[in-house]
Amino acid sequence: MAKVIAVSTNKGGVLKSSIVSNLAGVLSKEGKKVLIIDTDNQGNASISFGENPDNFELTLYDVLLEGIEPKKAIVNVHKNIDILPSNDDMGFFEFDVISQLDKFKKPLSLLKNAIQKIEKKYDYYLIDCPPNLGMILGNVLNISDEVIIPFQPEVYSMRSLQKILKQIDDFKEKHNPSLKVAGVVGTLVDSRTTLHSEVLQQCRKFCYEKNIKMLDTIIPKSVRFANAVAYEKKPATLVENRSNNLINSYYSLYEEVFSNGEKK
Repeated sequence: MAKVIAVSTNKGGVLKSSIVSNLAGVLSKEGKKVLIIDTDNQGNASISFGENPDNFELTLYDVLLEGIEPKKAIVNVHKNIDILPSNDDMGFFEFDVISQLDKFKKPLSLLKNAIQKIEKKYDYYLIDCPPNLGMILGNVLNISDEVIIPFQPEVYSMRSLQKILKQIDDFKEKHNPSLKVAGVVGTLVDSRTTLHSEVLQQCRKFCYEKNIKMLDTIIPKSVRFANAVAYEKKPATLVENRSNNLINSYYSLYEEVFSNGEKK
């Protein structure tokens, strides 16, 4: 059965989509088949592969709320990489579910039910999550094996980290006892700034005290990913080798989260 890994935090602009798409790139190079499930209405996972989310006739929204077969909405974007896309329709997901609770009696199981209909041809499901702690994330945590938490070392980041960890703990206790935190990863890090160094140190101390894994990988602040998407219509790991710090950071993240897990 495919392993399900979500990339989530309740803060926007911290490289969730970049992590998902670049890890998918590394996994595809390793011969693994990946399905990216984009649960964010911005559709950035699709944009990372040069696709316009507004052009999709069927999306995750149709799968979850209209009962469309997932295979009808899944699109191939690269060798070994498929996407179950989202667009602006997902912005109405929570309202539409709440207003039809007589129809959706188990609202936190909608994604789980959909996943069970997907052909068993993938090694990994990577889930790109929206920057909030609502019903969509509840559906994601209900099916996830592990969660990668991006952490941008800014003033209010520790508060966001504490909130997502509490959400995961609560959900693990009530719904998914096998749910784990794969690790917290520093993103958009400028090692030249004192603030980033101090906040990262604070984060490591917090994770150590809470027995949460703070990954050694640091994803630096860079325009390389944006350039790859803009000009090559692919995530950076599918465009370049690991000879620069940014690309190497995604390979390091892969080795920490995936390779180590497979060795155990």
